[in-house]
Amino acid sequence: MSNFIGLRIEDKYEMERRAPLTPSHVARLIKQKKLDIVVQSSAKRVFKDEEYSQAGAEISDDLKKCSVIFGVKEIPISCFEPEKTYVFFAHVIKGQKYNMPMLKRMMELKCNLIDYERVVDEQGKRLIFFGHYAGMAGMINSLWALGLRLKDEGYPTNLTRLKQARYYHSLKEAKDDISGIGQLIAENGIPHELRPFVIGFTGYGNVSHGAQEICGFLPIKEISPEKLLSLHQRKKLPDNLVYKVIFKEEDLVEHIHGEPFDLHDYYANPENYRSKFEKYITHLSVLINCIYWDERYPRLVTKAYLKKLYAKGQPRLTVIGDISCDVGGSVECNLKPAKIEEPLYVYDPKTETISNGHKGNGMLMMAVDILPAEIPRDSSNGFGDILVNFVKPISDADFSVHFDDIDLPRAIKKGLILHQGQLTPEFKYIEQYL
Repeated sequence: MSNFIGLRIEDKYEMERRAPLTPSHVARLIKQKKLDIVVQSSAKRVFKDEEYSQAGAEISDDLKKCSVIFGVKEIPISCFEPEKTYVFFAHVIKGQKYNMPMLKRMMELKCNLIDYERVVDEQGKRLIFFGHYAGMAGMINSLWALGLRLKDEGYPTNLTRLKQARYYHSLKEAKDDISGIGQLIAENGIPHELRPFVIGFTGYGNVSHGAQEICGFLPIKEISPEKLLSLHQRKKLPDNLVYKVIFKEEDLVEHIHGEPFDLHDYYANPENYRSKFEKYITHLSVLINCIYWDERYPRLVTKAYLKKLYAKGQPRLTVIGDISCDVGGSVECNLKPAKIEEPLYVYDPKTETISNGHKGNGMLMMAVDILPAEIPRDSSNGFGDILVNFVKPISDADFSVHFDDIDLPRAIKKGLILHQGQLTPEFKYIEQYL
């Protein structure tokens, strides 16, 4: 009897148009791996039903015949079926309160759950991810937001030619636009009042690399955090360069007792560290936040600091692109995840309130939490290029056996959060949040 593989619709967000596998991936799995694939019909998915049908898939309104179901985002509680295997971004490993009812339901139905986020190699590096595309879309949006903000402040620039990422048909179109703007900056320079113009990146992982790839189409000179502190003291600076600074953990925090920074100790004992990032903030024009954060770690930008900063007048820092998008997290003034339809809001440090759009007093925030969905075709292609290699092993696995005996690639097994409705050994800690 054949195991049917299902690709479900994405129904958490109205603007979610991604797919875990594209028609070309489906065609490859059907022709080369002899898999039976059912695609749930969707009017909004970036790839049309007809494309999947032409690839050899069955199009259906439901996935009842499927034993393994792939998606992207969380699945509504009412959609789960007993003893099936689900593969998606579950967002439960931090004990996220809003997803505990979903996890409980999966446990009641004795489902298997594989979370892309925890499919990692032996060094703990994620193998299946959208992060690079989140970084690219976030950087496009942040440069677009910067153009709007500078125009509001009386500095119309060529950045106003940019569009929000979702309005580009492809990444190539966006890259061509930014490359053209970079050429104009190289030729015509940057207004004196905005120099030195500095874009800071926190983090150096997949998200940061994606953002830096887009930033690289501008005339960039990379400098160290140390050199940033004295950059404004230099008497003669080129007028046609954008400076880039990458901040690593040792640049962001320091030991509370003055001991030398130790990366392993920081991750093991973050309570022994405090942020030292504030000394850099006044030197930045744009901040692109790309770090992993949870409540154990110090914040980088606090509401209290911004209140003091704005009390001294309009700061150099114009836009914060919080690609990590942890609400109230490392950038504390991120008070809500913005929607793709309304990607920008202004945080007023005086009132600690926000207003949608790019106008108003305060810090302009770009904080969309599903950024790869703004470039759905490119991000789905990149994601599926990796996932396609794991589909058959997941399909072939016998989940009815004991956890220790399941024949899965090691990386996939690391991401198996639920087995027959039970938390697997590495994820037993989630019980405390249930």
